[in-house]
Amino acid sequence: MDLALVRSQRCWCLLGLTLAVVARRISESPLLYAAKENMVQDIKKLIRCPSIDNFQTGTMGETALHIASTYGNYQAVVTLLEAVPELINLPITGELYQGETSLHIAVANGNVGLVRELIRRGADVVTPRATGTFFRLGGTGILYYGEHVLSFAACVGNEEIVRILIENGADIKAQDSLGNTVLHVLVLQQTQLPVACQIYDVLLSSEWPQNEVRPDTILNRDGLSPLKLAAAEGNLQMFEHLVKKQTCGMEPFVRHRTSTYYNLSEIDSWDGDCSVLDLVISSHKTQALKLLQVAPVQQLISLKWDKFGKCYFRLLSCTYLAYIIIFTCCCVFRPLQLRPDNATDDRDTTIYVEKPLRESYQTPGDYVRLVGELISLFGAIAILVIEVSNSQRSGTPSGSLPLSFLLVLLVVLLRLAGVVGQPEPMSLAVVLAWCNLMYFARGFQLLGPFSVMIQKIIFQIILPYLLLMFVVLFAFTCGIYLSFQEDPDKWERFSDFSTTLFNIFMLFFGLVNMPLNGKMQKPDMAQLLYTAYTLLAFALMVFLIIHVMSELIRRLIRERDEIWRGQVAATTLLLERRLPRCLWPRLGICGTPYGLGDSWFLRSRLSARQFLFLSLPCPG
Repeated sequence: MDLALVRSQRCWCLLGLTLAVVARRISESPLLYAAKENMVQDIKKLIRCPSIDNFQTGTMGETALHIASTYGNYQAVVTLLEAVPELINLPITGELYQGETSLHIAVANGNVGLVRELIRRGADVVTPRATGTFFRLGGTGILYYGEHVLSFAACVGNEEIVRILIENGADIKAQDSLGNTVLHVLVLQQTQLPVACQIYDVLLSSEWPQNEVRPDTILNRDGLSPLKLAAAEGNLQMFEHLVKKQTCGMEPFVRHRTSTYYNLSEIDSWDGDCSVLDLVISSHKTQALKLLQVAPVQQLISLKWDKFGKCYFRLLSCTYLAYIIIFTCCCVFRPLQLRPDNATDDRDTTIYVEKPLRESYQTPGDYVRLVGELISLFGAIAILVIEVSNSQRSGTPSGSLPLSFLLVLLVVLLRLAGVVGQPEPMSLAVVLAWCNLMYFARGFQLLGPFSVMIQKIIFQIILPYLLLMFVVLFAFTCGIYLSFQEDPDKWERFSDFSTTLFNIFMLFFGLVNMPLNGKMQKPDMAQLLYTAYTLLAFALMVFLIIHVMSELIRRLIRERDEIWRGQVAATTLLLERRLPRCLWPRLGICGTPYGLGDSWFLRSRLSARQFLFLSLPCPG
């Protein structure tokens, strides 16, 4: 079960217990109970009673006015405010609903009449902020409606209340503790998107002076505007709506044809590392990849890839392929000589060892190999520098690519020091270098999705499966090894623990049969363990991994197009970051000649259903 779902269920259980305690406390207090049941006459009598505290609170720090507002008891609210007007702006003091006022409650319930009455009697629409744990985003939070009264009204979707609050001074630009404005909060409401889009338009319907910051350009603490937040959250419908709002308009192009200018200010990755393209690629939400199919993101990525990215990436692929071929040839044709000493162990079959460094460069062929070794060395250093700098900038690990070239540097150090043991890191470096070639498969639509499949199978299935497999192997190896306290010369496959472990591993995949000698007496326990091992390991676990892998492959095949688009987008941004600007000019149309400011735009012909891409220099 998903961790977030478990946490949410736990929070709801705790909330249910809390509400039960609250209900019991209300029933024990005459004033609170009268406010809940809308007993107007009883409220009047209790307020005049000297022994009754008009500011008494319940378990969660709620007053009688909060309770009356919760149950929509209009008459009770009016009676309380006429007698004790100081109650109107008092917040709840309990940790769960801390900061929530009666106006928050009335707005959340969509009670228009009560909202009007509270505002008429002086309810503050600007200052109060609901900061209790119930209203937090993530963690123990259950419902995130922002903190301000206006954001509550926007999330509820009541347009009339939103207009009432704005008319009475509610600030659209007000930010909560996360830096989110009401527009940011609307983007996060993915359960009622049509209403959220409508309320978004209502909030931006006012005219704003040119020298004043527009609400839809305000950034939260993560540096995200509402449009960027929609991209990071994978909110497809809201993102399309916001992009459409930023479209500068349509003009006649040819008869029966129109052109649309898409604003690329926050979408294009040219200006910074926090663009919509960057957020979509780095988002951990699966819905975010669907934004790559939306205009103008899809057209912008296609333009960059077709015009620059594809050529540069395939050139890099050929360069890397030539590099690892040179490195492999240097390893295969490394300087060797016959072993000078005799083997002391009959099982030692080594006949060649590495030549000393001073004897390794004597023939013309050696100098040709030296050129290849220098290319391998400086290429490894260059790749490491590039990968480390990119990893520091993005904050993500670089995978196995740096490891293979660290091994190349290790081999060079061992060669210079004349230390034995060069073949081991050399062989690992060659294997990893060739495996890294799969990264360049993303430049080809036929091969790209399969490289992702291999990575997901390794990290999501193979690694957890290997852990489980090791436990089973170790358990049965111990049992079988303890059963074979026999002559090692007659039971060579079980002579020591490491040999036994290797044979059990081979048995795990059915590569060999149980190495039992029928001419000799076999331990009964070994036969019993072998039977149990066959049933558990081979028949059960092997079929289990086959089933899990088949399910994953079927799911990845369904997501093939999304995977390909994600790979192209990520590769395009990577190349754009690393290549000099002179090799990757900015794409789009500068808005200055058209009176659209300094922003850059992408123009599309709607009737032709294809995008016309122009790259024009910005005047001045």
